[in-house]
Amino acid sequence: MRAALFQGPELSFDVAANLSAIASAAQTAAASGASILVCPEMAATGYNIGSLIAARAEPADGPIAARIAEIARESGIAVVYGYPEADAGVVYNSVQVFDPSGTSLANYRKTHLFGELDRSHFAAGDELVVQFDHAGIRCGLLICYDVEFPETVRAHADRGTQWLVVPTGLMSPYEFIAESVVPTRAYESQLFVTYVNRCGTEADLDYCGSSCAIAPDGTELARAGRHEEVAIVDLELDVLHRSRRENTHLDDRRVDLYPFMQEKTS
Repeated sequence: MRAALFQGPELSFDVAANLSAIASAAQTAAASGASILVCPEMAATGYNIGSLIAARAEPADGPIAARIAEIARESGIAVVYGYPEADAGVVYNSVQVFDPSGTSLANYRKTHLFGELDRSHFAAGDELVVQFDHAGIRCGLLICYDVEFPETVRAHADRGTQWLVVPTGLMSPYEFIAESVVPTRAYESQLFVTYVNRCGTEADLDYCGSSCAIAPDGTELARAGRHEEVAIVDLELDVLHRSRRENTHLDDRRVDLYPFMQEKTS
């Protein structure tokens, strides 16, 4: 399965401009043979935009969602995008997935909020493992800070996630998260991880780019620089199955010694 990782838009302005950039990236992805495009955290609206978050927040079936669904249909590929979700007067930092027909497959609300940047604008989601199926692969969703907790990734592995999709908004000086922590998460929980970051600057944040795709054996399959780009990566289930046979961390756990953990599920 070929996936496209959109590290952008580098110049994040209004919603219309952001959606236009996503549409262009989707066409680039489709031309490369990708069947899915993954965009960063809050890609549709901007992230570090203060009170504009509440102004741009909308329901999961709002105008932004309608345009993303249209982009998916026009390009013939699935699209994963981040946006501020409004629900009953509460705003969440969310990621939604549309398939090539424009049908919503999944919607995930960020469960681990990062400092005042998140807490001053968002409520935390309360469903950790949200999954969808694409091209024969069981996919799971996390957002940015979520992946920095080993428990979140392990929960996905235990529930059968094979490819963990992580839109993010990582800024300097935290480059080591993309360079070291994300590869560790992929290896220790034996799954593919794609970590798709923003780039450029937004108010006082300098996004560090370095979007990446990591195989279950820790191999780096793709790594972006600091600027806007669409990175293409091929994910092969044979690689995952071979890695899990050779690196048996999931099977070798002593869950009988972890009384604070639930029994693993397949």
